[in-house]
Amino acid sequence: MPRIKALSLAVALAASTQVQAADLMSITRDAMSNNANYAASRAGYDSTEAQEDVQRGDLLPQITASATHTRYHVISSPDSSAGAATAGGGTAAARGSDDDYGATSANVQLTQSLFDATNWFQLEAAERSTAQQALTLAGDRQQLFYNVAEAYFEVLRAHELLETYRAQERALQREFEQVRQQFEVGVVAIPAVRSAESSYDSARAQRISQESALEVAFESLEQLTGKQYASIDTLKSDLPIERPKPSSRDDWASMAATQNITLLAAKAAVKAARADVKTARAGHLPVVSAFANYDYSKSNQDYIRGHSGDTTFGVQVNVPIFSGGSTSAQVRANTYTLEQTQFQAEDQLRTAVQNARSYYAQVNNAIYSIAAQKKAIASARSSLDARRQGYQVGTYNIVDVLDAEQDFYTAMSNYADARYDYILDMLNLRQAAGVLDQGTLEALNKWLDADKAVQLDISDRSNDQDLLSREISTVDQDSNVFGAVTPARLTPER
Repeated sequence: MPRIKALSLAVALAASTQVQAADLMSITRDAMSNNANYAASRAGYDSTEAQEDVQRGDLLPQITASATHTRYHVISSPDSSAGAATAGGGTAAARGSDDDYGATSANVQLTQSLFDATNWFQLEAAERSTAQQALTLAGDRQQLFYNVAEAYFEVLRAHELLETYRAQERALQREFEQVRQQFEVGVVAIPAVRSAESSYDSARAQRISQESALEVAFESLEQLTGKQYASIDTLKSDLPIERPKPSSRDDWASMAATQNITLLAAKAAVKAARADVKTARAGHLPVVSAFANYDYSKSNQDYIRGHSGDTTFGVQVNVPIFSGGSTSAQVRANTYTLEQTQFQAEDQLRTAVQNARSYYAQVNNAIYSIAAQKKAIASARSSLDARRQGYQVGTYNIVDVLDAEQDFYTAMSNYADARYDYILDMLNLRQAAGVLDQGTLEALNKWLDADKAVQLDISDRSNDQDLLSREISTVDQDSNVFGAVTPARLTPER
């Protein structure tokens, strides 16, 4: 029974590990929800869209109301002349007064714009800016798709290269141990041992460097999504390597000239700038508005008790005659801004077309490179087998074997690089043409192997630690080139 329970637990742990392995689409969804840069872009779009309502509000009725209540305490001295005229009987003003009273007033005003070209063109400019921001958001989403895919496949690339370097290190270690044993029995001389040791040390250094590259690649995924991933699905070995469709470079250039998201956003910026020019020119036009006012007042002062209400309405025309030249200067400034956006759109057009052509050439180059590297692997393996056999019979020396070993594993790493270059170049081509979308990533996701997972597994570094300990022992333990650093203590802001 204990053995059965242990087996069940092992199966459960293995199943949970498989569940935790993330694929391309799950990481993309995490990025869509958690990526800080994309969230900022969404907030920017919402802010720009809200500006439409701000500008539209200036065209709708404007109603304001105000009210005041005032208490008065009035003290006045007697009027001698008035007192003489009244011959003793007199009025309150002649005798002097001490009056305490209150007064209330209220005003309601309604204004409706009848003709204000500035407000209309400001609304148009806001709508154009919203359209531009929508395209910018779409471009940021497309860029996020590419960034996620790039980070994902860079992890797979780093892992595949690491496996190649580990295999190379193991093979060269065996060669080194074999040569060293042969030296001990007097079969080979010391230069052969030194050559084998040098190749082994170089392979180990290359493997250590690649382990760091794999760790950095995993951290890049975390930076995009804010989440850590224990493992991700690997790429199937039978991924089809196909030419871009359509097969014409000019077709891809034409798509880039009409569909590139960044180019479309630049063209939208031109329309927004043109609306800003109209807004500035509208400053020379009159403004016509209708208004209606209602005024109410009430007082409880002794001799003017009561209330009153007045209603006025009419049409008001404001004609700008001279504003110090600021309106004309604003027209010139906005015109130069329009010219700037037009040149930027032209530059973006050329960039999009050139990128499409370049990435098309890189995709085709990657296809040829994959085929060549695949053949190079077979040739290098045959050469390595031949030299190993020749070394056994004395036809080749150990340096020849080590060179063949290096050629074989170089061909293996070049083949891995070519495959991932092909994927990223294809994604770059589709982004330049404006057709990189979620469907592209879903198609790639189908070529991931859910039964195999790539993990950040660099925990066993005992041999490296021994190497480091030996190196440190030859250095003064008290020496430190850069000096010690004390972490700063963060204090909360008040």
